[in-house]
Amino acid sequence: MKPINIGLMGVGTVGGGTATVLKRNAEEISRRAGREIRLFIAANRDLAKAREAVGPDVTLVDDAMQVVQHPEVDIVVELIGGDTVAKSLVLQAIANGKHVVTANKKLLAVHGNEIFARAQEKGVMVAFEAAVAGGIPIIKALREGLSANRIEWIAGIINGTSNFILTEMREKGASFSDVLSEAQRLGYAEADPTFDVEGHDAGHKLSIMAAIAFGIPMQFDKCYLEGISKLDGRDIRYAEELGYRVKLLGLTRRTEHGIELRVHPALIPERQLIANVNGVMNAVYVKGDAIGPTLYYGAGAGALPTASAVVADIVDVTRLLTADPEHRVPHLAFQPNQLKDLPILPIEEITSSYYLRIGAADRAGVLANITRLLAENGISIEALIQKGSTSDSSAEIVILTHRVKEKHVNAAIGAIEALDSVVGKVVRLRMEELND
Repeated sequence: MKPINIGLMGVGTVGGGTATVLKRNAEEISRRAGREIRLFIAANRDLAKAREAVGPDVTLVDDAMQVVQHPEVDIVVELIGGDTVAKSLVLQAIANGKHVVTANKKLLAVHGNEIFARAQEKGVMVAFEAAVAGGIPIIKALREGLSANRIEWIAGIINGTSNFILTEMREKGASFSDVLSEAQRLGYAEADPTFDVEGHDAGHKLSIMAAIAFGIPMQFDKCYLEGISKLDGRDIRYAEELGYRVKLLGLTRRTEHGIELRVHPALIPERQLIANVNGVMNAVYVKGDAIGPTLYYGAGAGALPTASAVVADIVDVTRLLTADPEHRVPHLAFQPNQLKDLPILPIEEITSSYYLRIGAADRAGVLANITRLLAENGISIEALIQKGSTSDSSAEIVILTHRVKEKHVNAAIGAIEALDSVVGKVVRLRMEELND
């Protein structure tokens, strides 16, 4: 049987890892796929560096379009990143009738609706396991393993850089800026870390998972993003005193009014397994109506973990090459004509519990005024602690609320900040119990 020829675009960290896995596990991969899978051609700007990764037997070019246009390439693997050049290459590969494997979460979160529609028209597959949570097979779990379930919510720690920073801030009591510098030194954070620490990376991944879980189009532009760069170490300490850990959480939930789609720091009870995911590791918690809560944990980035997912997609595509396109697993789990354009709730309409830290004058009546304003906005208190007075005769009041709509919390915060006895802005963090 004719071998399956792979055209690789991008021989960086993940591309090099993919070449390594394909070579190292060639026999095992062929036994699983039922035919030989070989790296046939690769494209990279730095040819010398790429040659070290792919070896002497692979055709090497510096123009990725040559991979897309090559008549002998069966599967195009896009590991370039970004959503400009990569989009053009992927769409051309689809137009040429080639199957595509990609690890590009931004490309899919922003342009996935168009890409999947084109692939459907041409009868080709676009596989993207590596686009979310690195080596964790969460896409396959959502699309196939949990297909009997009505997914209720997904909560994920899906950015290793942010999780490393928050872990170090908690364990060492260090500031955000100090830990960020350390993360950059270790190679966990880019020179410009905005994409990671402000929630964009997690938002791309969450948008993909939400589409698969709920049968909706990709809607990254409606995903609420809030990063960790403004987090104060005090809030991480106070949260721990109250039995919580602060994590950058990607959360999407089905409600009777629409879909919640949000990324932000959140307090999670330390008893939850996901609260104890530390360092650069990733984890995704999925709640289905039949199976209940399930947790998927592993390396969310890195050369070989991500390559593991890329090569698994290559094997899947190879197995299905001869299958009738109508009988393949749909790209977004639901049949294309069964997708529903459910509304994405604005952040003011989501329901959560809240952590509030309030700086206030340390005198009689202040706490009563604060609790009165909370009550007037329909907010009940679960826990309250007061930290000691400072030299300027002010104190910090930390309040945990029961679940309430965010717009009511916003109104209460505005009223509290207007009090003469309150100093500065109220710090607000959302709090998620992640129970049934």
